[in-house]
Amino acid sequence: MTIRRLIGRPRQRAGRRSWLVLIWLAAVWLTSTPVVAQNSPDAQLHYASSPASDTAASRLVVHGALDVPLIEPLLDDFHRRYPHIELTYRNFTTLEIYRTFMSNAGEVDANEATADVVMSSAMPWQYRLANDGYAQPLYSESARNWPDWARWRQELFGITFEPIVIVYRRELAERFGAVESHADLLALLERESEALRGRVVTYDPASSGVGYTYAIEEARLSPRYWELVAALGSVDAELVGTTREMLVGLAEGRYSIGYNLLGSYARGFVRDHPELTIAVPDDYALVMQRLAFIARSANNPRAAKLFLDYLLSEAGQRVISEQTPLGAVHPALKGDGSASALRARLGGALRPIPLSPGLLATLDDLKRQALLSRWMREFRRGAATQNTHPSLRKTP
Repeated sequence: MTIRRLIGRPRQRAGRRSWLVLIWLAAVWLTSTPVVAQNSPDAQLHYASSPASDTAASRLVVHGALDVPLIEPLLDDFHRRYPHIELTYRNFTTLEIYRTFMSNAGEVDANEATADVVMSSAMPWQYRLANDGYAQPLYSESARNWPDWARWRQELFGITFEPIVIVYRRELAERFGAVESHADLLALLERESEALRGRVVTYDPASSGVGYTYAIEEARLSPRYWELVAALGSVDAELVGTTREMLVGLAEGRYSIGYNLLGSYARGFVRDHPELTIAVPDDYALVMQRLAFIARSANNPRAAKLFLDYLLSEAGQRVISEQTPLGAVHPALKGDGSASALRARLGGALRPIPLSPGLLATLDDLKRQALLSRWMREFRRGAATQNTHPSLRKTP
């Protein structure tokens, strides 16, 4: 069992014997307990190395765009297996993790700012880093046998399988009907624009790496995507940077429906909030992978290889499948929470974002600016169209 060390107010002075006991207990506690810093954009976990281990102590720094509660079961299990490794995990937003890595690119030092392993759902940025030579290969048995669709060379690996979903409040379905597809969503926004004004939330593609990735993939995939963007503008949709912001707003009742949320975050949240419901669109559903690589400049390459190999192992993937909502990739896993089970249940509706050179094209500065410009133009066009509706015109 993992005990979480929390920082509280100092205790009153104890007697000498009690004080020695407290020192001994603290030493045991600190060597087996993750230290947690939460409720901040760069929340982190720290696991001290165990002095009782027979293996020489080493360090590992992991940077990820994955909230602490979701990554913690994996880190707990890894540290139980390798207690000699002092492990630090830092959580960032998708664009922060890229900028932080680039600000330290090529540096090999003992600074915790330098990551040994980088994990992010912003697939184009991860692909760019690997393609530009910032990743080093992994040739373990798990890595060599990893599915071709979830790896690039032996350097970049998709470790999760996460559909993108729609989440809405149950009273919305009671009033307007269920939303099971993008077509349903578009029809609802066009039909009930007044009732939903300010009640819809989605990603801001200009400030969110995953939001931009979804935008460019949907623009390729759906001939009606730009109509949907205009419809979002017509209801004055709120644009935010994270799925967590959307879910909290939905639970608080500030929003009625959220579009393009990470299904992995939404599943657990909706389970604890019965007023919400989740839909994997049945016309098409993008599937995102969290991509992981070992930094070429890693201070601790041996520990980094152990960690990435663990993430690809059946044991690590089973933790993902059974203890997190992320969705496991390993082909040997067939139960709920696996890519195999999702494919069997949802079939052709699933559209995984390809791990291919096409991701680089999405980061071309001119193409990126063109897409973002059109996105805002269509969004504003929808807003302008709605504002000229006769019911909204001011009388002289």
